[in-house]
Amino acid sequence: MRSLLMLSAAVLLVAPADAQSRRRSRASAARPVVGINLAGPADWNTELPFEDMFRFARPWVSQTRGAAWGKGPPLAVDERGWVRELAEGAFAESAVCTVQGGHYPTGEYTLRFDGKGSLDLSNGNTVKRKGSGQVTFRVDAANRSMLLRLRETDPKDPVRNVRLLIPGAAGGSKSSPFRADFLQRWAGFSAIRFKDWMLTDNSAIQGWDERPLVEDATWSRKGVPVEVMVELANRLQADPWFCMPHQADDEYVRQFAQLVKARLNRSLRVYVEYSNELWNGIYEQTRWTQDQGAKAQLATQRRVAGWRYGAARSVEMFDIWEEVFGGTKRLVRVLASQAYNPYVSEQVLSHEDAYTKTDVLAVAPYISLNAGPQSDPTADEVARWDLDRLFEHIDERALPRATAAMAQQKEIADRYGLQLVAYEAGQHLVGIGSGQNNRRVEALFKAANADPRMEQVYDRYHAAWAKVGGGMMCHFSSVTAWSKYGSWGLLQYADDDPSASPKMRAVRSWARAQGQKLSKQRAR
Repeated sequence: MRSLLMLSAAVLLVAPADAQSRRRSRASAARPVVGINLAGPADWNTELPFEDMFRFARPWVSQTRGAAWGKGPPLAVDERGWVRELAEGAFAESAVCTVQGGHYPTGEYTLRFDGKGSLDLSNGNTVKRKGSGQVTFRVDAANRSMLLRLRETDPKDPVRNVRLLIPGAAGGSKSSPFRADFLQRWAGFSAIRFKDWMLTDNSAIQGWDERPLVEDATWSRKGVPVEVMVELANRLQADPWFCMPHQADDEYVRQFAQLVKARLNRSLRVYVEYSNELWNGIYEQTRWTQDQGAKAQLATQRRVAGWRYGAARSVEMFDIWEEVFGGTKRLVRVLASQAYNPYVSEQVLSHEDAYTKTDVLAVAPYISLNAGPQSDPTADEVARWDLDRLFEHIDERALPRATAAMAQQKEIADRYGLQLVAYEAGQHLVGIGSGQNNRRVEALFKAANADPRMEQVYDRYHAAWAKVGGGMMCHFSSVTAWSKYGSWGLLQYADDDPSASPKMRAVRSWARAQGQKLSKQRAR
C-alpha cells in the first residue's frame, strides 16, 4: 500500500466544473433495480441456503459430561478447523442448526465423513448404517436444535470433511451446494451483496493465506469462500457485491480479484466496496481506519481522518481491481457514506479527488425509528403507541426524512458525476440502548413489519427512490428471524410463504415493475 503520509488533507467541497459534464452519461443512465443483502453464516441462520447443513455449523468446542458448554479440556484442531484428536473422557460438539419453531426440514439426513471415528446427532434417531463414513438419521425439527457430537476420532486418520445433507439433497457438492428453493427465491435479483457472507464487520483477515477456503470445517468461522460466492452469482446471473476486509493487504485484493475474473461469468459486473460503514462507531473497522487516518495526519478530527483514509484506501483497491480486469468496464467502484449525513459524502468523495476513480456513491436511506431512552420519540413513548400511531409516525416523519436524504445525496452524487445506489435499504424500526430490551417496543415493531400497511410504505419508499433517480437498491436483508435486535428479514424463515410477507410482496412487485424476471414463489 502506498504511503498515506503524503496525501493531502485538503477538503474539496465542490467538484471541478467539468466533472458532471464528463461523466453525465454514466450518472443519468441509472435506473432503479433491486438487489439483496444475504444473511450471514451462523448456526442460527434461518435462510438455510445450503444442502449441507454443516456449512454454517458452529466451530467445534470441547465438552465433558456434566460441565458447562465448551468447558472441556483444550481441543486440538487443524488449520481448517477439523478436530485432530480428543482428550481422554472428552468429546467435541458443534451446533449445526439452532433454528427454532420447526423451521428447518424434517426427514432423513445423511451424515457423511472421511476418516475413522464416531458421530451422533442430538435429535436424530439412527435409521441405518451403510458402510463406514456414512450414517442416516431421522430428524424431527420439532425437537429444536441439532447438535453434532464427535465421540471418537483416530489421530492417525481423524474425522474430517463432515457433511450433513438435508432430506432429498442432490449430493451437497461444496462448489455448487445451494438449495433449490434458495436459488429460486433470489433468481432475477440484479445484485447480491455479500457483506455478511464475508463476515466483513470486525474482520481480522489481512493476508490471502487467511482467507476462508472451501475445505474449511465450517464457513461460520471465517466466512463463505469467494469460490462459492462467485458460483452463486453465476447461478443467479446476478452481479456480486464484495466488501474487501479493512485490513486486507494489496496481495489479498489482487488474488481475490484474479479469482473473481477467472471464475465469474463475463456478462456480469462486480461491485467493489472497501469494508462496510466506516462512519459507524460500533464497528472495529471504523476505529481501525480512524487510527490509520490519524497516524497519516489526514485530519485533526479522528472521524474525518478515518473517512479520508477509507477513501484513499478504496482508490488503491480500485486500482488493483482495474489492473486485474484490464479496465473498469466490468467494475462498479463503490464509495459509501452515511445517508443522513451529507458531510460524510463530501469528505469521502472530495479527498484526493477520490470521486474520479469511483462509479457510485452508496448510502443506506433507511425508513428509521431508533427508539432509545433519549431518542425523539423515546422508547417509553413508542411503547405506548398502537400500530395506527406508529404508521402515522412513519408516514409523517420517518418516510419523509428518508425521501429528503435520498434527494440530498442524489444532489451530491450528481455534482460529482456519480450514480446514487443503496447498499442497504428498507425499514429500520429497532430499539437502541435500553430501548432494545423494551418488550412492548419489540412487539410493536414486529407487528408493524407483518402489517399489510408496511407494503404500502415500501411502495411509497420505492417510488421516492425512483423519483430522485436512484439506481441499484440492495434491500437488507434476505431471511432473518425478527427479534429485539431488529426485524430485518424480508422473510423470517426459509419456509415462510413469500406472498404473506408485506415487505417481500412490495420488493418483488417493484422489481418486476423494473423489468426484472423473478421466479414464481410458492409457500413451503
